[in-house]
Amino acid sequence: MGEGERRRVVVGVSGSLGSLAALHRAADEARRTDADLLAVLAWEPPGGEFAHGRSVCPVPVTDLRQEAGTRLLTALDRAFGEAGPGARFQGLIAQGSPGRALVESADRADDLLVIGAGCRGMLQRALFPSVARYCLAHAACPVLAVPPSPLAGDLATLHRRVSLRLPVDARELSDGRH
Repeated sequence: MGEGERRRVVVGVSGSLGSLAALHRAADEARRTDADLLAVLAWEPPGGEFAHGRSVCPVPVTDLRQEAGTRLLTALDRAFGEAGPGARFQGLIAQGSPGRALVESADRADDLLVIGAGCRGMLQRALFPSVARYCLAHAACPVLAVPPSPLAGDLATLHRRVSLRLPVDARELSDGRH
């Protein structure tokens, strides 16, 4: 760490429940260690760079970047409200794949990279590369993978039951039984 540089806790933010859990954990770590909190939201053009460049009417990159900034601010507001994270904070909008953007942002040996390690089904694993696995394999700093909240599973179960029009017993929800 150079003169005047502070330790950083870098966290990936997408707005998902897993990333919000990681954001809370990262803020806790930043407060506990008196580090700076760097929230990173990675974005790519729809269909990727290649498809965007070949599109007949591509959305301007400035519009996509602005949309990413809005998503980051929305996620921060959902996580902390007006109170904020309680630590020195900076947001970063990074163009590129999430794994690469996070590893490049957490480029100091004394950084801590915090990521959400959500549950993924076989189809999701086959179609979409795991950001958590990429970060664990490529990061130059320690990586803290935050497991999904048990409530995320309960919410998914409830959503499935509602979408299939199956009966929902509120007592099951409060007891934690499914």
